[in-house]
Amino acid sequence: MNIYSKKQQWKLLLAGAAVIIIIASLWYTNVVVQKISSEERNKVQLWAEAIQNKATLVNYTGELFSKLSNEERNKIELWAEANKRLATSDNHTDLTFYLNIIGRNTTIPVLVVDENEKINTYRNFDIEEGVDTAQFLKDELDKMRQSQNKPIDLSYKVGRHTVVQKLYYKDSKIFSELKIVLDDLIKSFISEIVINSASVPVIYTDSSQTEIKEYGNLKGGDSNVGQDFLLATIEEMRVENEPITITINNNTVNYIFYSDSELLQQLKYYPYFQILIIALFLLISYYLFSTSRKVEQNQVWVGMAKETAHQLGTPLSSLMAWVEYLKLKDVDENTINELSKDITRLETITERFSKIGSIPKLETENLNKVINDSLSYLKVRISKKINITFTTQNNAQIEAKLNPSLFSWVLENLIKNAVDAMKGEGNINICITDQSQFVYIDISDTGTGIPRAQHKTVFEPGFTTKQRGWGLGLSLVKRIVENYHEGKIFVKQSDATGTTFRIVLNK
Repeated sequence: MNIYSKKQQWKLLLAGAAVIIIIASLWYTNVVVQKISSEERNKVQLWAEAIQNKATLVNYTGELFSKLSNEERNKIELWAEANKRLATSDNHTDLTFYLNIIGRNTTIPVLVVDENEKINTYRNFDIEEGVDTAQFLKDELDKMRQSQNKPIDLSYKVGRHTVVQKLYYKDSKIFSELKIVLDDLIKSFISEIVINSASVPVIYTDSSQTEIKEYGNLKGGDSNVGQDFLLATIEEMRVENEPITITINNNTVNYIFYSDSELLQQLKYYPYFQILIIALFLLISYYLFSTSRKVEQNQVWVGMAKETAHQLGTPLSSLMAWVEYLKLKDVDENTINELSKDITRLETITERFSKIGSIPKLETENLNKVINDSLSYLKVRISKKINITFTTQNNAQIEAKLNPSLFSWVLENLIKNAVDAMKGEGNINICITDQSQFVYIDISDTGTGIPRAQHKTVFEPGFTTKQRGWGLGLSLVKRIVENYHEGKIFVKQSDATGTTFRIVLNK
């Protein structure tokens, strides 16, 4: 079973689950936003209908006051006519009738002046005690002249002489109080557009959508708002939400422009903020997990390497003693030489394991010699059907900072993997390229190649294509090159005709 393959599958499953969660979060948030937006529009629509009904009431009240004003003028004209008849009538019965009419006017303030605008008589004025009556009446006359109520002619003839008089009047106290109530009602009608809109920014316009009647809850506050700003805001609101129309006085159409509340706008961006927070959390968690895992792996590597070096020490000492003993027994010299070579090899391996976990000493070495020494050892221990070639740029000697013992371990692992990939038959080429700052070492084989998706994963611990492999060789190679030599190793190219690994070392 390929452990890393299963790990990749779990990563894909977790990534798929994360995508599903994000899509579900976006969808649900969008549904909630649509519901809140619909509710806000319904509230504004309901409020607009209430405003429209209230406008109808205001219109009806206006018509009522117009009728009351006409009624008061009719009454005052009748009162004026009764005054003229009273001055010219000789019939006692008529006089009683006219006096009755005149006496019934107890609410409408009136002033009667002669042709010189001198006040002859007045009626229904509340003059407080201590106030100069003449001056008070004069002031009231000035106000009546400027009012909308036109004076009524009270001229009449006595014989050949015409008495010229005019009657000025103003609205009754009851009518004036009702009119104040009407004005307050109209003002409250306009202001409720702002008050009842809660936190929703609104602008109330006329039918042309250019004359601003009222506005409220706009960005930046409602003070110091210019006409250009309001018109620009209307255009923004028009794009965001369709304006609501209300009809006043049965034919006048006004418009209410509004935008989404601040809460709704924040809710629209909430899922993206949520995704960002989740992504940051996952990245930080992944980084911390990867770091702790690498530290743990390093500890395992170091512990295993140190223990291996320790375990090899005892049998290695014993083998060295046996070789010395065999020399005394006149054993075949070739046998002893081969045993000595293997013991030397075991010493090298022990040295390699002992250096894992410690900072190796890097010295400037002849790279050609290190590679040739490694190839000399390997060529006699691999299949004769494997052809290994080694070339350098311009056949020059190239030096680099490295640890020969550990670097030869890198070469051995790469070559053994290449032999396995070629199934014991093929060509291996090692080529060194000398650059101004770096040395490039390309190791190519004619094996079956590595899929592109696995170019990075081949260096992960546990990754192997062998049924009985541990998946530690290339992981060890990467650690030695990058951690101990501060270099780089990667798959330069791979296809069906073979694979090339590149090692980059500092000169």
